[in-house]
Parts: sequence; structure tokens; C-alpha cells
Amino acid sequence: MIFDALLTLAYPQVCAICGRSVEQRKLGVACEACWKATEIFTGEETICWKCGAPAVAEVLPELRDEVRCRRCDSQSFMAARAVGLYKGALRESVLLLKRQPHLSQQLEALLIAAAMRHPLNASSRIIPVPLHDKRMKTRGFNQASIMAQSLSKSLRLPLDEVSLVRVSGTEQYRAGLDAKGRHDTVSGAFRVRHSRLVVGEDILLIDDVFTTGATVSACAEALSQAGARSVFVLTIARA
Repeated sequence: MIFDALLTLAYPQVCAICGRSVEQRKLGVACEACWKATEIFTGEETICWKCGAPAVAEVLPELRDEVRCRRCDSQSFMAARAVGLYKGALRESVLLLKRQPHLSQQLEALLIAAAMRHPLNASSRIIPVPLHDKRMKTRGFNQASIMAQSLSKSLRLPLDEVSLVRVSGTEQYRAGLDAKGRHDTVSGAFRVRHSRLVVGEDILLIDDVFTTGATVSACAEALSQAGARSVFVLTIARA
């Protein structure tokens, strides 16, 4: 705590949202006030049980597992959750993570908390959504892998960065596409090359943002066909 405060004084950091000074380096890209203003899920919200989309109306706690938006019925994962909405401090954290391979302590703690909630807490193996080799060479790192490495260490779950591979590189051309367009660009884009590692496993699939769910669904389909028992999804944010 003292070391963190000294670093903040020596190398002041400006909040990417409001421009004020970030009080503690562990907060990362945003100040405490902007983190508090960001919508973070606590697990008490009424959401679609499968894809995690916020519901338009609240229901009794005992009925939350029955809520379905129906838009995600065809998607291949068991359940998807996010730390919060793609706004404010979470949005800025995602954008920074695409440029720098580092998770702030704040973001790491929020990801761990989300991963420990039902139903994601049933996971037995962690797999990041892979980048295509060309994209990996351009960026130099996979932000999903940075997240997965941190979660693997904290949750003491095996990290698998070899089983799932991306065999076609189309993600850079997907901005502005609707759900069908995004689905079409990733259909058949992922393949499992070490099926023995995923057979019977409850996979925690990691990515930075859940937009339409097309990418994680394509990954989940490949993993399920290779013998995974179930695939859960965790992202920093959902659009």
C-alpha cells in the first residue's frame, strides 16, 4: 500500500475518463470515482442465465435461473458472464489491455470475483480465445491470454493455451457487422488440436468483450465437438 502510494506520487497517472489524478496505481486506467460510476455486476442482477444479458424487468431471486432472452438459444456455450457493461472504467480497461499486456489489480480482482460465482465456479480448465497467428505477430500478445494466466494462478485451475487454435483470421474486419455477419465470419474459424486435454472438462473460456457472442460460441462449438462437457464464458465487459 505504501509502495503503491509512493509510485503514484513519483509517477502520477491521469484518469482516462475524467482527467483527474488516479489515487492508487492498483486502480489502473481510471480513478476511484470513475470506477464507482461504472456499472459492475455483483451477481444479484436479473440477467439472461445463459448469455448474461441484463433483463428488462426484475424477477424474484429464486426465479433468476429461469430467465432467458431467447436470442442466445442457438449459441454453443453453457453460460456467459461479464464483470460489467462496456462503459466507463471497464471500456477504458479493455482498450488499454489491447495495447499493453498488463492487468491492474482492480480489474484482476473483479475478474476473479466473477469467475468464483455460480455457474462459472464449476470450471475445471481455463482456455483463452486464441488469436490467429498473423494477428498475434502484429499485436505481440493475446489479451485473453493475459487474463487467463492471471485467473489460472488465482483460481488454481490448469491453463490450456495449446488445445484451441484459430485457423482463419477475420476478426479485424468485423466492426459494424450485425450478429449474423459476425457469426458468418467466425464459423469454422476455431479448431481443437489436443482433444485429450478437453474431453470431459468444464471449460472456462476467456475473452475481453462479449458483443454478439459469435466468437465465443464458435469456440464453444469446437470445444464441445472435441468432447468438453461444458463451456462457460467470462469477459471483462459485454457490449
